[in-house]
Amino acid sequence: MATLRDLKGRIGSVSSSEKITGAMKMISSAKMNKAVRDIKRLLPFRNQLESIIAHLLEADAQCVSPLTEEREVRHLTIVVTGSDDGLCGAYNINIYKELLVHLNSLREEFPSAIIRLIPVGAKMVKAVAKLADAGIEVVTDAPVSSKSDPDAIKTFTLGLEREFLDGSTDRVDFVYMGFISPSRQRVRCEQLLPVANATGTDSGSMAGGRPYLFEPDAGAIFAEALPLMLLSSVQEGFSENRASEQAARVMAMQSANDNASKLLEQLRLEYNKLRQQSITNELLDILGGQVR
Repeated sequence: MATLRDLKGRIGSVSSSEKITGAMKMISSAKMNKAVRDIKRLLPFRNQLESIIAHLLEADAQCVSPLTEEREVRHLTIVVTGSDDGLCGAYNINIYKELLVHLNSLREEFPSAIIRLIPVGAKMVKAVAKLADAGIEVVTDAPVSSKSDPDAIKTFTLGLEREFLDGSTDRVDFVYMGFISPSRQRVRCEQLLPVANATGTDSGSMAGGRPYLFEPDAGAIFAEALPLMLLSSVQEGFSENRASEQAARVMAMQSANDNASKLLEQLRLEYNKLRQQSITNELLDILGGQVR
């Protein structure tokens, strides 16, 4: 049976846990808001690139880039992002499950392709380690992490481009947690290379039939704009992944905080009952001694 001292110690421990989870929730919320601001800063740049490429395609210009070259897929690279830290609920598990589904679909589509997996984030590296036994090449020393700055992400993206251009890989896919809202995230599987669709903008919605003068020529502009758009897609994916991680951590800390509050309430109730019982017993002992 628990004593008053034991209950008091447990109450103090749970109370400290409640304060810690509350503080961690506030910190994660601030980090999530920062990541969301990063996403919003990227959108105008990405939208402008989409508009430029849409104008180029609409003008029926000769737009050719080696980044759009479709070829037989013999070597396939998948970049999957997770987190470097824990305490974010089922965040990494959900990404890993969707990765397995994507891998199965790719194996059916390209049964003879050699698959290379580049996990980003310490937790994801640990999660995909077992896939090395399934004939998948797992790169454990990726030059980026879930906390990498834009310069590191740019270097990483340029490395993927070089591998595609020199034929080391024939296709690059990107698996990450897309950020929709603080309470809603969804795993996205996108093809980065070759660039299958240069823009998501509907060219039919543009003002058609207008003549354009391109300086330099349209092909040169297209060749410069496409790598920039690829880089913006990767940076946006990393930012969304970071925002989703913090959103998941906010929810996990909120759940932990709620559980701690409920447990604290139960312990305090049990403590008060036991304390009241102890006082009652002492009073009965005093009254019993007076009667004798």
